[in-house]
Amino acid sequence: MTTLDLRGRELSTAELLALVPRSTSDVGSAVDAVAAIIAEVRERGEDALLAQAERFDGVRPTSVRVPAAALASALESLDPGVRKALEVAIERVRAASAAQVPEQRITEVAPGARIVQRWQPVDRVGLYVPGGKAVYPSSVVMNVVAAQVAGVPSIALASPPQSTFGGSVHPTILAAAALLGVDEVYAMGGAGAIAALAYGVTEIGLEPVQVITGPGNLYVATAKRAVQGVVGIDSEAGPTEILIIADGSASPTLVVADLVSQAEHDELAGSVLVTDDEWLAEAVRSALPAAVSATHHHDRVATALDGPQSAIVLVDDLAQAAAFSNAYAPEHLEVHVRDAGGILPLLTNAGAIFVGDHTPVSLGDYVAGSNHVLPTGGHARFSAGLSASTFLRPQQIVEYTRDALAEVAEHVLQLSAAEQLPAHGDAVRARFPERG
Repeated sequence: MTTLDLRGRELSTAELLALVPRSTSDVGSAVDAVAAIIAEVRERGEDALLAQAERFDGVRPTSVRVPAAALASALESLDPGVRKALEVAIERVRAASAAQVPEQRITEVAPGARIVQRWQPVDRVGLYVPGGKAVYPSSVVMNVVAAQVAGVPSIALASPPQSTFGGSVHPTILAAAALLGVDEVYAMGGAGAIAALAYGVTEIGLEPVQVITGPGNLYVATAKRAVQGVVGIDSEAGPTEILIIADGSASPTLVVADLVSQAEHDELAGSVLVTDDEWLAEAVRSALPAAVSATHHHDRVATALDGPQSAIVLVDDLAQAAAFSNAYAPEHLEVHVRDAGGILPLLTNAGAIFVGDHTPVSLGDYVAGSNHVLPTGGHARFSAGLSASTFLRPQQIVEYTRDALAEVAEHVLQLSAAEQLPAHGDAVRARFPERG
C-alpha cells in the first residue's frame, strides 16, 4: 500500500478531494458500449437478452424468467445453516428498515387550512443482484426487505445467468428470493438487465419498473445513469471501499483483517487506513503481506491493496483524519479510536459508520440490521444508502376551507400580479364571485 503523508499541511476541501485515492475506473468510459446494449434490448427484447447472456455470461438461458418450480426447489435445497443466517438477516434488516418509514403528519397552518405529509411507495421496483466473483444472497435481502417495508406491491429481481447452473440464476440467490416471497426473477445481467427493467420486455411479461436499485459492475452503474429519468435509481454503486480511522489504541491485527475483508471483493476495491499514529501505520504495513498470503483470494486482495485506490494516510490528529474522511466520503467507515464519541460528530460523509473493535464492516454486510447497499466513489458526500425511503415519495395533500382561502386570497392576488401571471389570481377570484 502506498503512503500519503498529510502531516504538517493545512489543506482545503478542494485540495483534500484532489488527494483522495481512487481507482482509475470511470463510469463515463463505458457510455458508448452501454448505450448500444440498451438499444439492443429496446429494439429486440428477449432475443437481445439471450444473445447478451451468451456474449457476456457464456451461457444461453432456456428461459429468461425463472420458473416458479426452480425457486421452490432452490429454497427446499438450501443449506439449513445458510437459511438460518438469511432468516436472522431478514429479521434484523426488517426491524431497522421499519424505523426509516415516516409516519403521516398533519400540519394546521391556520384554522381550516391543513397540509398532510404522507410517504407513498412506488408501485413497482426492479432489484439487481450481481453475479461475477461472488454470490450475493445478502444483496437479495437488502434490496427486497427495504422495498417490502416501504410497501412496494410489485417486485422484480434480476441476476446474471450462471453457466454452472445451465443458464439459470445461482440457486442461493433463488432461495433467498423465495424465502422473501419474491416470485418474479429473471436470469439477466449487466446493462441489458437494467434496460429490461427500465423499459420492460413484453415477450417475457416483464413490465417496466419505477425504481431500480442494487450494486453492480461498471456497466451496471453506467446503465443506471443512462436510464435515470426514465426510472429512479438508488446510486451508481461502483467497487467497494473501506476507510478506517484509527489511533494508537487500535489493534493492528483487526485493522489488517478489515482492510483485507473488503479487498477480497474486487481488484478495484479500495482499502484506506487513516491514522495519527506512525507506529500503528508501520505495524499494519508489516502485517499485511502475511495476511494477504493467508487469505483465500490472495491474488485479488494483493492487486486491490497495491492499486491507486488503497493507501495508508498519515495525519496530525483525529480532526484532520475526519476532514480527510469527509472528503473521501467512504462507502464503509470504521472508527477504531479511544474516544469515538469525540470524533463521531465530525464525521458527516459516509455510507455507514462502524464503531469499535467488535463492529466490522462484514457484520454490516450480513446481519447487523443495517443496509449494505451504500454509495461509493465519493457519492456519500451527497447521497444516502439504500433504505425504505428509497422507495417512498413524500407527497403533500393540501386542503383549505372557503374561509381559510378567503383569509389569504389577497396575498395570492398580490403575488400573481407581481409574477405577471394574472390567471393565477383569477382562479381565486372565481371562488368569490360576490367580491366582483
